[in-house]
Amino acid sequence: MASFFSYDQLQHWADVASALDVPARLAVIGDPIGHSKSPQMHNPALRACGMDAQYVRIQVPVGHVKEAFGLFVKNGFVGVNITIPHKFEALDAVDVVDPLARRLGAVNTLAIRDGKMHGFNTDGPGFLSSVKEAFNADVKDLRILILGAGGGAGRAVAVQSVLAGCRHLLLATRTESKLVPLMQELATIPDSTTQLSVCTLDHDDLARQLQNVDLIVNATSLGMKAEDELLLPTSCLEARHFVYDMVYRASGPTELIQAATAAGARHADGMSLLLHQGAISFEHWFPGVTAPLEAMRAGLAAASV
Repeated sequence: MASFFSYDQLQHWADVASALDVPARLAVIGDPIGHSKSPQMHNPALRACGMDAQYVRIQVPVGHVKEAFGLFVKNGFVGVNITIPHKFEALDAVDVVDPLARRLGAVNTLAIRDGKMHGFNTDGPGFLSSVKEAFNADVKDLRILILGAGGGAGRAVAVQSVLAGCRHLLLATRTESKLVPLMQELATIPDSTTQLSVCTLDHDDLARQLQNVDLIVNATSLGMKAEDELLLPTSCLEARHFVYDMVYRASGPTELIQAATAAGARHADGMSLLLHQGAISFEHWFPGVTAPLEAMRAGLAAASV
């Protein structure tokens, strides 16, 4: 059963749909998108719920998200996941923006209801759920370091962490001035008691900061390739640290996860976030249906072998 389609095929979807054994009602879009494991997670979920539908990947070029959304509505899709680099474009392409998505500044889930396009962001809530499962800890109790908070995923985690009331949020970046707008926004979140600070990616600076950090989050894309540099001075990792690498790699654990393992630190990678944000997306698409988390987990585990 094919699960990858081009934007040109989406534009002529009636012809494509006529050849499908199972109707496509859900999709993920990105550029590129061929690497996505979302179909291996959501198709088992659809089967577990007895739904006659499938989830597919569609490559959509930058600048065509709004047109793609219109085609999804026209062709009877129920929902869509949105990944890099389309999350910001999607925010402006939907009819209704959920307040959390507006606060996080990006949309990664589209739910189509009565012809209206509703935009949600499941990255932040998915992060909270995956931290709870992986480390048996609540974000509100943690001192958190985010590497690369300037990007979409890092920004979502930063905002969600403050909304959840984390004790201390430390943002690490190459150029501190680039984080000024985000820091100003975080400071305006009502009733927040989170201590906010910024540091550089200088290894000596990070080594000092790690003494007062519980959870380390890599929100950069570094780690997708084996030759990518490590941003952290891994000799400073301790068994007490929680290490959360938002990257996942088909070829095996990232260097950061390997370093965490060597230090005896508990860790999670992007597959955990994919699972939990996917479950939340599923419940946006099918209100009143509980996402079959274990079927989704098993699908991802099989896809990783």
